[in-house]
Amino acid sequence: MTDAGTGDDPEIENDPKAAGNARPDTTDSHRRTTKRELSVELIEHLETDELSLPAVIDRLETITTSPSLTREILDTAERRGLIERENGQIRVRHGGSFVRFEQQVVARDGEFTCRRCGAGLSTGHFISFETGELGPFGSDCIRKVVDRDE
Repeated sequence: MTDAGTGDDPEIENDPKAAGNARPDTTDSHRRTTKRELSVELIEHLETDELSLPAVIDRLETITTSPSLTREILDTAERRGLIERENGQIRVRHGGSFVRFEQQVVARDGEFTCRRCGAGLSTGHFISFETGELGPFGSDCIRKVVDRDE
């Protein structure tokens, strides 16, 4: 976001009426939309029939910690028929959309921090969705995020 007085936009900087009024940043809107779509895609790929609301929020917090965006994600998933909500429980409707570990999960060596638990990783696991990539995760956390039981 460009703030007045930073020298980034001379018209705003020199306009006393614009002082203190930041311009809307379209990249923030795009980022929010991307996070929403990635989160909905994650919900679509959960491998369980029913989760508590806190368990679903735990998964979504790998993408966002914004309560308003989390509500938007759940509302979007419900409108699209991916979930049903009732009494603090989320029922996931499946359409064959499980994460295919052999095809959708990529492991990369490097220095990473797990998006779920915060542990340091020498190998990060990333889930490739149509919307984008989610990760890095450790080998245990990636299974927890998609509810894959061994």
